[in-house]
Amino acid sequence: MSFYVYMLKSVNKSNITYVGYTNNLSKRIKLHNMGKGAKFTRGRKWKLIYKEKLSTKNQAISREYYIKNNRILRNKIKNNIK
Repeated sequence: MSFYVYMLKSVNKSNITYVGYTNNLSKRIKLHNMGKGAKFTRGRKWKLIYKEKLSTKNQAISREYYIKNNRILRNKIKNNIK
């Protein structure tokens, strides 16, 4: 089974991003946009700006943590998607 680390960007406020991981990317994005995703994402509309496919859940969790805590990388991803 593959896992994805992804970054979403708020449609309404372009400076807000969210990083997560999942094994079903399309379903997870739908849940975020329906207000049933992570508590932080509720009440906003999101678009996918980055995804990365990984082999294991542990790799996905580690990569998600790295991206969430590396502001330079996170801003680089966000700014390259204009």
